[in-house]
Order: sequence, then C-alpha cells, then structure tokens
Amino acid sequence: MRPYLYLTRIDKPIGTWLLYWPCTWGIGMAAFSGGIPVVDMVYMMGLFGTGAVIMRGAGCTINDMWDVKFDKMVERTKTRPIASGIISRKRAFFFLGVQLSAGLGVLVQLNPYTILFCLGSMPFVIIYPFMKRITYWPQLVLGLAFNWGALVGWSAMAGGMDWLVTLPLYAAGVSWTLVYDTIYGHQDKRDDVAAGVKSTSLLFGDNTKAILSAFSASTIGLICLSGYMNGQGIPFFATVLGAGSSHLIWQLKSVNINDPATCWKIFRSNTWFGGIILAGIMADIIYKRYGSDNDGKSDSQSSDKLE
Repeated sequence: MRPYLYLTRIDKPIGTWLLYWPCTWGIGMAAFSGGIPVVDMVYMMGLFGTGAVIMRGAGCTINDMWDVKFDKMVERTKTRPIASGIISRKRAFFFLGVQLSAGLGVLVQLNPYTILFCLGSMPFVIIYPFMKRITYWPQLVLGLAFNWGALVGWSAMAGGMDWLVTLPLYAAGVSWTLVYDTIYGHQDKRDDVAAGVKSTSLLFGDNTKAILSAFSASTIGLICLSGYMNGQGIPFFATVLGAGSSHLIWQLKSVNINDPATCWKIFRSNTWFGGIILAGIMADIIYKRYGSDNDGKSDSQSSDKLE
C-alpha cells in the first residue's frame, strides 16, 4: 500500500494545499456575496478539501504514467514508484480508476451545474504532462487546471457563475501558479535540459525574478479586481495588499534560483499565500456580518438618544 500512497505524494501535501486554496477563495467570496451561512461554507470547504486530496493524487498518477521516461532521467524523480518499477503502468492505471471513482463520490454531492462545470478541467489535467514536451509554458496549463477550483467553488455555493468576479479570481490563480511553479522548476533545470523537458524556468532563465515580479503584481491586482467586483470591504483589501503583497515580495527577494533547496523552501511557502487570501475573505465576512451591523446599530442607538 505504501508505494501507492507515495504515488499520490501524500508525503508532500503542498501540492494538495495549492490545489485547495483557490477552491476556498471561490467558496468564501460566494458566501460573502450571497450572505450564505458560515456552516454551509465550512461544510463545502470540507467537501472540497476531501476532493483536493483525491484529485491531486489522481493528477500525480496521471503525470507519472505519462512522464515515466523523463522521470527516470531526473535525479529528484527517478525513485518515484512507476519510474523505479515498483508499480507497473497497468497497476497504476487501475489505481487511477479507484481514485477517479472516489473523486466521483465527492462530485455527485454538488449541484448539477457544478458537476457539469467540473468536467471542463479534465482536458487540462490530461494534457498537462505532454505540454513540457512541446512548449516552454507547461506551467500555464498547470495553472489552468489547478485553479479551476476557484470557479467550481463559487458555483458550488451560488448555483451559478458571476463571471465578473470569478474570471479575475481564476486568472489571479493562474498567474500565481506561474510564480510558484517556475520557482519549483528551477530545482530540475539541469536535468530538464538533458532530458529535453521544457519549462518557464528554462525560458525565463536569469530574468526569472524580474518576470515573476510582474506575475506577482498581476496576481495581486487581479485578486483585488475580483474583490472589487464582489463588493469586498476594507479587511479584504488590507489583507491582500498588505500581507499578500509582502509575502510575494519576500519570496522573490529570498529565492536563489540556482539552489534547489532554496527553491523547494520558497515553493512550499506558497501555502501561506493561499491562506492569507482566505484569511482576508474570512475577515471580510466577519466584519460584514458582525462588525458593520454593530456599527449600524450603535449609530441608530445614538440617533435615538439625540432625538
């Protein structure tokens, strides 16, 4: 059983967190917009958390099945279960069926619109492993797949889609993925060149920090645009512009793209960025439902006394 758990990267949960955070953004912003009870929001976040664990594992299985040839040529990946021969591709295929069946069990608990919408991410999931063979932008395809949850999270709560809110949020997630996965890719750039694998890490080269600065600014700007279209308040913008921006700046100042250990450390730190954005959304929900109401009541009571 242990090789199969290793195949799902259960020992490296950062991938699950990076898949999960955009889901929570969509769920939280929909709850804020629609005044949806917190208990319903928490339930949906738990459901999506389960789905993130399952589907991230399925994505790893798909990736390793298609990438077995390249994984054998890269120092960091040659010990993966399929590349090392511990699990055959045939057994991995059957295991993938089990994973997708479990994912389906989560999916059918969502509303019909969301069930159909979820299927839209599958082409990105399937083609991603092939993209590194034909383009220097596989991270873009990964971003399109990994951040689909921002759209699905909204529709699961709202029963439909407000594209003016969700499209900027989705684009922000894609931009964020280009930041963290380019940093991640610098770990393997020497082996990737030898294996003929392409990535934004190789494409950007020594200009990585400058280019990722632009993507970081885009991430923050698009999140703020989404928040503006959703009517978010001061707690949201203060958190995103303050803590969110600071974290991305820290990443780019701290990372050494020629040191794999540093790249891994900074890559993993992105779970904090995802949590920061959710914290801003939650702070706004609390303020809107409790803080602003109390302020209004206090003002009303003061006016009554003056009269």
